[in-house]
Amino acid sequence: MRFLAWLALVASVWNCFPVCGAESATARVWCLSLRFQEGTDSFGDTLDFSTIGSTSPNGELAPDFSGKPANSEPPYLTGFSLDVSGIPVIGTLSLQLPAVSDVNQNGFNDFFETAMGTQATTTGMYTTVLENGTISASWQRSAGAKDGICILHLVDSIYGDLGEFRHVFSLIEYNGSLSFIPGSNIVTGTLSLVQAGDPTSQLAGPIQFLKVSTNRFNQLVLQPGTWTNASAQMLSYTNELFSRELPWNTNYAGYVDFDDGDPNTGQRDYRRWVLAIDDANDANQNGIPDFSDDPSSGPAPQAAVLGLIWNTDTVQISISGTVGHVHDIQQATVLPATNWQTIASVTLTNSLQLVPIPYTSLPAAFWRVVAH
Repeated sequence: MRFLAWLALVASVWNCFPVCGAESATARVWCLSLRFQEGTDSFGDTLDFSTIGSTSPNGELAPDFSGKPANSEPPYLTGFSLDVSGIPVIGTLSLQLPAVSDVNQNGFNDFFETAMGTQATTTGMYTTVLENGTISASWQRSAGAKDGICILHLVDSIYGDLGEFRHVFSLIEYNGSLSFIPGSNIVTGTLSLVQAGDPTSQLAGPIQFLKVSTNRFNQLVLQPGTWTNASAQMLSYTNELFSRELPWNTNYAGYVDFDDGDPNTGQRDYRRWVLAIDDANDANQNGIPDFSDDPSSGPAPQAAVLGLIWNTDTVQISISGTVGHVHDIQQATVLPATNWQTIASVTLTNSLQLVPIPYTSLPAAFWRVVAH
């Protein structure tokens, strides 16, 4: 039985090769502002949102990071224009979004993911020159839909119940890919994204990151640049810090601050976005995605031919491969394995090389060789 188990381990050995040139990662970018269409009540009164003035409703409900306590979610603010029987009421309102959740455990708030649905109630408040009031908000959006319904119930401190206003609100989210070329200090690439729920709306352009010298594998600074939307409008952004944080080892995320996130409104708005990059590439199997890892140099090693020499109390693996390349020998006790342990590393000095490995008393052991 012991001999048969060790024969099986030889068949399980495989090689890993570094990727040369451009690589591809998934990318998602979303605006932290929400877009609200005009709301109406049962009497035909209307409620409009705007962050650029009451005469220019842009529908934006935007996060307010000023004075935000640490480790808390920001309130959402906007100006509003309420038309009650032809009488305009101008003011500002503050609204809480649904509580943060991460059902799919990807490290991001489900509320801003089109793929995830929303059903919640929150509260808010508003003020005008003469009075103030409270708001009850009911949110509903189906999974896979970028648009949802938000019903705002306004109760005024002077005039009492002002009724319920039904709004359509929208997430602004783009999904796609990032083609990138790893570098020791600079990572360059190109984004190609399509808006969720609107395949005709696209966002694309070059992107560049500068690695933080004191933490090169986990922190990068997005460099200023410009992307182009489907209308050939230019969206310029500034520099921001991006981080890779446990336990989401393949994710890099940070803010993208546009000079103007929606050029169609004529004034600067929809400015703060989030970019998330998920890189599953790890050519050298060291736990650091290729996006921030040091690039491989030189040609890739050839496919190694492996063998096993087993004596009574010694085990040797024979490796026939490319001279000058490092070959890591990794061991597991069961297959399929999720936790391979590196037990030896050797740089080949001959095209055929014998490597002694620790003897194990386990009834079965499995090895693989990673060449890089």
